[in-house]
Amino acid sequence: MNNPSSIAFLIVYMGNLPWYFPYFLHSCRYNPNIDFFILTDNKEELPDVPPNVHLIPYSIEQFKTDAKKTLGFEVVVESGYKLCDFKPAYGYIFSDWIKDYDFWGYCDIDVIFGNIRAFMTEELLNEYDVISARHDYLTGCFALYRNNPTMRELFKQSKDYEKVFTDNRNFFFDETNFAFAEFEKGLHYSQIKTEVESMTHVVRRLQETGQIKAYFEFQIIEGFAGNMLWDKGTLIYRKEYEAMLYHLVRFKRKFSEPVDLQRQIPDRFRIGKKKIYY
Repeated sequence: MNNPSSIAFLIVYMGNLPWYFPYFLHSCRYNPNIDFFILTDNKEELPDVPPNVHLIPYSIEQFKTDAKKTLGFEVVVESGYKLCDFKPAYGYIFSDWIKDYDFWGYCDIDVIFGNIRAFMTEELLNEYDVISARHDYLTGCFALYRNNPTMRELFKQSKDYEKVFTDNRNFFFDETNFAFAEFEKGLHYSQIKTEVESMTHVVRRLQETGQIKAYFEFQIIEGFAGNMLWDKGTLIYRKEYEAMLYHLVRFKRKFSEPVDLQRQIPDRFRIGKKKIYY
């Protein structure tokens, strides 16, 4: 039997780690055959880091240096938030970190993973070059790319990537350049006019011309869904549907816990519409 495809996620996070980071870390633990490289300037000691999570001391200044070295021009990054625009270039900028993997990707830390491999099957990985966690646009909270030169440099297919990387404004380049509603409505990418050509525009265009094979499917939970059970790495919604991850992007605005990076997360908990229950 062939070995399963190897996967590495690249995450660059600057600033103090948030209250939900222990949940993210614990959910990584239950995906032991996937590696997570977290480049961060956080200096606080973290207990019991899973062996598949690699914390790498890093800084914005180091990122600017590494990006200039690989891209060939000065980039503008004044805050950690701007790094989201660079996600599609992580495989290019950090190619040394992922050289031994079949797929590389990026994700956010405001997610609680379920069983990733239950969704990222060998059948899927064998067929597609880029994989999104939504059916309508490329997701910044989870995206996978085949680890080859074409996919590591896919971001260069956007005519605007240099503009994005040299302007400190955030363009949501990794997703839609603010055209979420238009893509959600199912409009053709050519009908969606934006200031810059986002990665969703790029992927949809190259998918249409047959240059790459892209997979778009809704595999996550967002918003205030509630009625979720996380049980030893499996995320179940409404006692019936399994999900790959819960994205806390809206939930974290309504609910928080005291920041405690030493917090021990149990192997079973529930996520309601407004609270996490042990």
